[in-house]
Amino acid sequence: METLGIDIGGSGIKGAPVDISTGTLLAERHRIPTPEPSEPNAIAEVVAQIVHHFNWSGPIGCTMPTIVRHGVVESAANIDQSWIGTDAQALFQQTTHCPTIVINDADAAGIAEMQFGAGRGQDGLVIMLTLGTGIGSALFIKGILVPNTELGHLEIRGKDAELRASDRARQEKELTWEKWAERLNEYFQRVEYLFSPDLFIIGGGISKKSSKFLPLITIRTPIVTAQLLNDAGIVGAAMAAQAVTSP
Repeated sequence: METLGIDIGGSGIKGAPVDISTGTLLAERHRIPTPEPSEPNAIAEVVAQIVHHFNWSGPIGCTMPTIVRHGVVESAANIDQSWIGTDAQALFQQTTHCPTIVINDADAAGIAEMQFGAGRGQDGLVIMLTLGTGIGSALFIKGILVPNTELGHLEIRGKDAELRASDRARQEKELTWEKWAERLNEYFQRVEYLFSPDLFIIGGGISKKSSKFLPLITIRTPIVTAQLLNDAGIVGAAMAAQAVTSP
């Protein structure tokens, strides 16, 4: 079955049709910079542009870098505050005229990795962390998602962890890989202490450069790079869209 996955991030919005039986993209992904300000109508217009680019008329799965409950946005750490309380699912359906489901971005990436990537066959507690504009998290127990965890907002040294250890923080503060790895290590140690996971999976755009920082991480828990890399959100969003076509 084919569905369109769209991954909405703080810096870019990208999408592609996906074969959800294999987790593979069926076309080169199309990316458009996230508009500023990233208000609901502006984001919805970009989503519509991606749908038009692929001449798509079927079900759509969209991620949001927010808490999403029953299609409604309930947080806005890395997107315009006007999103809070917005029914994103209804907005996107109205704009695209396609059946749509909306899901947290890290949850979507985790779903894809658990089915097709680094989490396959893992029966214990798996935590996926996406390092990008912020830090997203997805938690799975015996393969079952615990939705809308926000582990990027754990407090480290009096600040949200993502303000210290996200990839955006690395770039804005011009940190060396070594200095950034020190911050990441502190964060991973905190999450490890609180949850005692069996596996960490690292995703987000920076996962393509994992060789520069993962060897510097010194925790007990095994830690691996997402196999789907930065396409995991698109694939997971498309997988979530099965829900809108289920009987």
